[in-house]
Amino acid sequence: MSPWLQAYLTPGSQAVKFAVKATLAMLLALYVALWCDLERPYWALISAAFLQIRPMSGMVVEKGLSQVAGTVVGCAAGMLIMGLFVQAPIPALVMLTLWIMLCTYGSSLLRNNASYGCIMGAVTAMLIVVIGAKQPDGIFGIAVARLSELALGAICATLVSSLLWPIKVRDHLGQQADEVVNQAFHHASLRLADTSDVEMLQSTLTASLEPLTQLETDSQAARYEGPEGPGRIRASHVLTRHSLRLMASLHALQQLLHHHGERLDPAIHRLADEIADGFRLAAESSGVGQAQRRLQELRRRVLDCPDQEASPLQLRVLIGLRETLGHALIMLDARDSLSRPAGKRLRGAALAWHRDHLTAGLNALRAGLIFVALASLWIATAWNNGQVAMLLGTLFSAFFASRDNPVMICMMFAKGMLAAIPSAFVFGHVLLAQANGFVMLAMIFLPPLFLGLLGAANPRLMGYCLAFTIGNILLTMPGNGMDFSFESFINRAIAVMVGLATVVSGFRLLPGFGSSLRKQRLVKAIAHDLRRLPKRPIHEAETYFIGSMADRLLQLARHDDVLPEDQRHLFTLGLTGLDIGYACLQLRRRLDDLTDPAVHRAQRRFFAALAQAYQDSANGRACSEVRPAGEALVVALNHQPSLDERHRALLAGLVERLDLSLQRQSERAGASRLAAATRAGPA
Repeated sequence: MSPWLQAYLTPGSQAVKFAVKATLAMLLALYVALWCDLERPYWALISAAFLQIRPMSGMVVEKGLSQVAGTVVGCAAGMLIMGLFVQAPIPALVMLTLWIMLCTYGSSLLRNNASYGCIMGAVTAMLIVVIGAKQPDGIFGIAVARLSELALGAICATLVSSLLWPIKVRDHLGQQADEVVNQAFHHASLRLADTSDVEMLQSTLTASLEPLTQLETDSQAARYEGPEGPGRIRASHVLTRHSLRLMASLHALQQLLHHHGERLDPAIHRLADEIADGFRLAAESSGVGQAQRRLQELRRRVLDCPDQEASPLQLRVLIGLRETLGHALIMLDARDSLSRPAGKRLRGAALAWHRDHLTAGLNALRAGLIFVALASLWIATAWNNGQVAMLLGTLFSAFFASRDNPVMICMMFAKGMLAAIPSAFVFGHVLLAQANGFVMLAMIFLPPLFLGLLGAANPRLMGYCLAFTIGNILLTMPGNGMDFSFESFINRAIAVMVGLATVVSGFRLLPGFGSSLRKQRLVKAIAHDLRRLPKRPIHEAETYFIGSMADRLLQLARHDDVLPEDQRHLFTLGLTGLDIGYACLQLRRRLDDLTDPAVHRAQRRFFAALAQAYQDSANGRACSEVRPAGEALVVALNHQPSLDERHRALLAGLVERLDLSLQRQSERAGASRLAAATRAGPA
């Protein structure tokens, strides 16, 4: 069935509840705004609509606070600009452009609702400067009015979200965590069973990474849902960290088991197959307890395996299997803690994130150029509705900059806005002009908003339907002194389409960096972090590296999806970097307490050799420095009485494993480059 037919002919109960809650929040905001005789009540409606996009109670509160904070900062920036340049509109617009670029830059680097706060800071300052240009003596009143309208929308959305069919963040986090754990375990079963379907491996990894990164950001809203919130946040940090450790261990194990399996005992292969079946059954289990019992039994079997006579490489495989099951059990503990944080005492620091300053700078430049184009048109034509076009240009150029395909999203919004034009004309002008009183206004004006929100509950239709809802509000502009003239309506409709057309043009002219450059920057960032691992405190190094790698793995996996099948190596490239970083952190935990300077010098050289070899292997170049640097570290440890023969064998096995992994990665990258050259040759 078409998603449109499904959304409107057979809507689910959650979609109906979402539409009813958002419509009631806007109804309440509109009533209070009209009762208080606010200048632009429609801003309260837009504020309430945006806050209901993700209707979980804690998220609405968090987004509302971010919106109010961004509005306050934007008011201060707008008043400062007008205070300095009240008699000089061109310098005021120049300063406003720089402010919009700064806010867009910040929104590209920050996460989730903090990013939204930056966007609101840009939009609020723009409104104050543009509206204040015609009312220079009422700047403070304009700022207070904007803050009042947006704060009113946030308060109404928060009240409705908390009182009517409340959806808790804890339930949302539990669903995300289930998806993360099940997909990770399914990925583990495929890895250990050596599936030949690379596409399936990548799809299961991506299916785990996407909710994992979303879980890490969404969990911050749990702090607004009672005293158990911080416990859920810590549990999400633990789940993220150990999920990525599991993926790194699995990547290394697959290479050892299936690319160098002839050097291992057949019993280890049988054990790996049993563990693969165990992960598959654990992913299909109906509860955490059943999965924990199954994996604990497998871990005891691995611990009982004798390793005294094992070779260094075989010992690394046994250790890897133990670590893999250990990470899986901690993931299950973290999942249980998300539901019952009072019964667990997990410790997990907040993770860092990958931040691409070059991409953020490009987003800021694009937003500045879009605003300059619209502001120039406004000044040249003295167009009364130019501020509507500038509003949409400022809002959407920053809002869509971090999306995967901003041009496609802009076109979806443009189609939704086009559909809103006849709707707003019929309901917001022809019929509403005959209404008398608030009840009639609500009965005529709110039905198209409800229909838009009903469709917006479907993620596939959200771009169209949310634009339809916002378009109806902007084209109608409900208030106590509404203008029902056809001329004003057409002016607003033209302004809406001019604003969106300028945003689409901006994204087409400055589409962002190509996949090749982004891949190079991601590889360079990973190699840079590998070089810095010895320089940071161990816990800080782990938090930063593991957190940023979640983003990078997801980006590399997405880049891989657009490549031909014989050129796909970015997926394993990210996993190799994660594996090397995790191995370096393990070495630091064992060797940082040693006092011999020779050991620390050898360790730093080994880390530097790994970082350089990783960067070389990403470009298909052979790496020959890892094995000598690792052997030098083993020699330096021969004189350490605190390390027994088993630890030295483990280290030797680790050096050999990393060298083999980098060689394998170099071969894959070289084959990918050759395939790309061959494919481009005939053309």
